[in-house]
Amino acid sequence: MKKNELQERLFRFAVDVLKMLRKIRGGNDLKIISFQLGKSSTSSGANYEEAQAAVSRADFGYKVGTSLKEMRESNYWLRILKEIYPESDEIIRLTTESSELKSILGTINLKVSPRLT
Repeated sequence: MKKNELQERLFRFAVDVLKMLRKIRGGNDLKIISFQLGKSSTSSGANYEEAQAAVSRADFGYKVGTSLKEMRESNYWLRILKEIYPESDEIIRLTTESSELKSILGTINLKVSPRLT
């Protein structure tokens, strides 16, 4: 996958999540989930964008790692929504996309910042 493709997928994911969140109605529990998911989904792409202007390999690794953490959080909130709205094709699609993006970012992160053993 080319960098530009990943940037576009992260951007599209954030926009699609925000559009989906506009449609969800519920109580305070859903407001909390919506707020958290809105933050993490947009932050993942923003951190990856910042990584493109990294000043060093370590800086790049840190920003990609942050992007991965935010995508992991997005995936968590989407999995909760998927349990609440099991019939929602949009939530299912976004959950699948977040899992794929998480895997891609995880692969990049491992190549750039191998874990200490």
